[in-house]
Amino acid sequence: MKHILPAFTALTLAAATPAAAEFSKINSAAEFTNLVTGKTLTRPLVRVKVSPDGSITGRGMTWDVSGNWTWENGYFCRSLEWGGDDLGYNCQEVKASAGKIRFTSDEGSGDSADFSLR
Repeated sequence: MKHILPAFTALTLAAATPAAAEFSKINSAAEFTNLVTGKTLTRPLVRVKVSPDGSITGRGMTWDVSGNWTWENGYFCRSLEWGGDDLGYNCQEVKASAGKIRFTSDEGSGDSADFSLR
């Protein structure tokens, strides 16, 4: 593997950070799509677009990010590649608050990562 980082969680390429804002759970694909359409999900060194057509594109650090997503049983489920490495499939809980979105891996029981919606 050409780069070493912790397991890629919720589209992030950097360690998750805590947030002070109150987050509300996103319960449907329609609600999620309305939130991310036309936006770029950003955090330091990461810029990703999650499109309504099920595609994920962007850059993390200096490598391309690509993948696909679906909404299954109340979770954002994605398969992802980063810099040519397969990061696998994971279903994640999604929450949002005031211009931010939080993904928590393993259906809400794993690590979380917050992104700004720009």
